[in-house]
Amino acid sequence: MLPQLGAARTLALRVGRQSSPSYNLASATLLKQTKRLNTCQFSLLSRPNASKRNAPSKAIQWLFPPKSTARAISGKPLPQRRSVILNFAYRTAAVVGTGVGFIGALFVAFFIYDATTYKESSVTFGDCHVSETALAPRRGGPKNLPIVESLLDDEDTEEAKRRKTKPRLVILGGGWGSVALLKQLNPDDYHVTVISPKNYFLFTPMLPSATVGTLEMRSLVEPIRRILSRIGGHYLRASAEDVEFSHKLVEVSQIDARGEEVRFYVPYDKLVIAVGSVTNPHGVKGLENCFFLKDINDARMIRNQVMKNLELACLPTTPDDERKRLLSFVISGGGPTGVEFAAELFDLLNEDLTRRFPRLLRNEISVHLIQSRGHILNTYDEALSKYAEDRFARDQVEVLVNSRVKEVQKDKIIFTQKAEDGSILTKELPMGFCLWSTGVSQAELCQRLAARLGPAQNNRHALETDSHLRLNGTPLGDVYAIGDCSTVQNNIADNVVTFLRGHAFKQGKDPETIELHFSDWRDVASEVKRRFPQAAAHLKRVDKLFAQFDKDQSGTLDFGELRELLKQIDSKLTSLPATAQRANQQGIYLAKKFNKLAQCAPGLRANDIRDGDLDEACYKAFEYHHLGSLAYVGNSAVFDLGGGWGLTGGLWAVYAWRSVYFAQSVGVRTRVLMAMDWAKRGLFGRDLMSF
Repeated sequence: MLPQLGAARTLALRVGRQSSPSYNLASATLLKQTKRLNTCQFSLLSRPNASKRNAPSKAIQWLFPPKSTARAISGKPLPQRRSVILNFAYRTAAVVGTGVGFIGALFVAFFIYDATTYKESSVTFGDCHVSETALAPRRGGPKNLPIVESLLDDEDTEEAKRRKTKPRLVILGGGWGSVALLKQLNPDDYHVTVISPKNYFLFTPMLPSATVGTLEMRSLVEPIRRILSRIGGHYLRASAEDVEFSHKLVEVSQIDARGEEVRFYVPYDKLVIAVGSVTNPHGVKGLENCFFLKDINDARMIRNQVMKNLELACLPTTPDDERKRLLSFVISGGGPTGVEFAAELFDLLNEDLTRRFPRLLRNEISVHLIQSRGHILNTYDEALSKYAEDRFARDQVEVLVNSRVKEVQKDKIIFTQKAEDGSILTKELPMGFCLWSTGVSQAELCQRLAARLGPAQNNRHALETDSHLRLNGTPLGDVYAIGDCSTVQNNIADNVVTFLRGHAFKQGKDPETIELHFSDWRDVASEVKRRFPQAAAHLKRVDKLFAQFDKDQSGTLDFGELRELLKQIDSKLTSLPATAQRANQQGIYLAKKFNKLAQCAPGLRANDIRDGDLDEACYKAFEYHHLGSLAYVGNSAVFDLGGGWGLTGGLWAVYAWRSVYFAQSVGVRTRVLMAMDWAKRGLFGRDLMSF
């Protein structure tokens, strides 16, 4: 046993010495103990008594010395058997393997989920109960048309049956204002019906990107029925033709399967007009030779025409003059749409054309931007407009300012340009493509409604509403108008003067002789701010205004002086911009107001309050907050934040511009598709296809 123990101790010391230098600390002591063990008597090998059985043997203690003896305290890292490169490789492989495994698990989970979406057996609901009035609507109204009082899916579920008894909210149009309203509306307060000839919502700010293949067209649209599903709403693919305000009926038309026009009425309790606008022709001849950019189909037609011109220019049989004409692209209108399309077109020509088409095309391509004002982006800060012009000049995009188009022919555009000396020159420009983007005007429905309402509508470009977005000339609380089809008409002077006349008559005074002291004027200013929030910025210093219009220094304002003061404020108020931002804010405002009115309805009914200005009593007036304007100008972007503040930049600004619109997209689906399109453009370039 002794030689075996000695051999074991020697082996343990050798292994310990190789594995850790700390064993050297105890090597001398262990050797001395080994020598003493050789002189031990035979009795040490005899069976120990019971009291010593549980004590650890010295041999085991020698083989496994205490930690305090085996290794000294040290801050140095443990010795590595493998090299640093090998350790890095092992750790990298572990991280990569974990990532691959995680991605693989995601793929497996996706395919498992995807497998659950397929239905092998046909889905049937058995007998479906449909109201008789939905299958055979009664006739009535001024034109004796069918009145759609019930829809086919009004009794599909118990929730649908409950909503059928709610107030009828009819929305005309499926644009920014309508979608913002639908997303904020409480699901159980109204029976909602959307009427629009297009069954999708279009994300218009990114429409120029779809014309050149930077984004796919399906990435910019969201089905209206998907948006309506949250509130259990209904959709009718039809066009609104007229409104019978006294009967609360919307006249609707649609083309049936036989190609014949069918008309019917849709009743409403509350009507929201959000039909948008059309491109303003400005009386120019030959606009049938132009392209427009208002809808997804316009983007498809532009994309096809651009690719057609490029392919025709590649043919060896195309003469030089014809090739230059085909490659001349003209944009009429220097607003955000025209500028962004010119920038996207230049990106296509500069980034993809040079790799896929002959070099000769790149040398002969020309892009021209015609603007009637002195600068492009004239609603932006002047410094930002100048930056955009300099950017286009560097990219060889010709900007023709102070120019007005007279006529657009099939192969050329005729325009006038104001020279520096004030003279007017008439010029011609050969062109193979022309985009017309010069402002907006009223849709046909809005023109008919304005004519029907008569003196209450005086604006030729949009329907006039009050500060609560109610259509002027209609019963209070019945009809609202939002978005590009409307404009908020403040008329502060007329409204306040009418209010003061009524107040004076109630007190038995002649309104023409009434005089306002400063305290009275301060109360009037507070009332103006409450009823017309957009005027608040012009009423910050009521004391200065009072002193300015107190012509006779009497310390009071008579009726004439007050009228002049209010007219000055009226003149400073500008129309709200016809942008998606304004329509979105108006939609959110209306949704919150409708939610509040539904919440107050039981109390109003209990107190038998049915008439009067319920909007004014339940909710505040609409106030527009300008959040800034953005524009893409070719691998750079400009940000007009208002108040003289603005930002310009290169690629970082482009990514910021994308991020803003990415966040504003209507749903997760469109966000994912937009991100995939941007990644695809970076990896493979734009799709140079026409279809």
